[in-house]
Amino acid sequence: MKRIVSTTVAGLVGSASLVAATTSAFAHTGVGATSGFAHGFMHPIGGLDHVLAMVMVGMLAGRMGGRATLLVPAAFVTVMMIGGTLGVAGMPLPFVETGIALSVLVLGGMVALGIQAPVAVAMGIVGVFAMFHGHAHGAEMPETASGLAYGGGFVAATILLHAAGVGLGHLSSGAAKRGGLVYARAAGGLSAVAGVAMLVGNL
Repeated sequence: MKRIVSTTVAGLVGSASLVAATTSAFAHTGVGATSGFAHGFMHPIGGLDHVLAMVMVGMLAGRMGGRATLLVPAAFVTVMMIGGTLGVAGMPLPFVETGIALSVLVLGGMVALGIQAPVAVAMGIVGVFAMFHGHAHGAEMPETASGLAYGGGFVAATILLHAAGVGLGHLSSGAAKRGGLVYARAAGGLSAVAGVAMLVGNL
């Protein structure tokens, strides 16, 4: 278990360094691109609901293993981009906040319970939730931001969060049997509890 914790901390430090380096690099590319990419990148990372849902997608995929490791996160990113386009265009989507809260609850629950759904089913589930997340990202794009740069920013942040989740999923699967399972279930359970709190907050 100590090895899991140390590896996780190292991964988080590395992710934080990557975020800092990426933001710094884009700070020299021009005002429009900087504004768009930076806002887009920070939008998923700045909200606990988005962070939990996207990390849970990665953990679910990582624990499923095989082709799910790539296909499940890819389904989320693809549908999220569609939702983001709808949000930028101003097309309404009902119950966005409720859908996001449900994603935190359901995905966390799937990880906590160790559900091994068929890959296609898992892709469908995360795809439904990705529409809500994408729409929220697109609808909240600043008017002064470049749409393409903003979209690239939130896609990059999402992939980073998925990658962190996949890493955690692999770690918990490969850790000393029972310890890894407890670790994953605890993470999923905490996410599910947070999802319930978000749902209550939206009532």
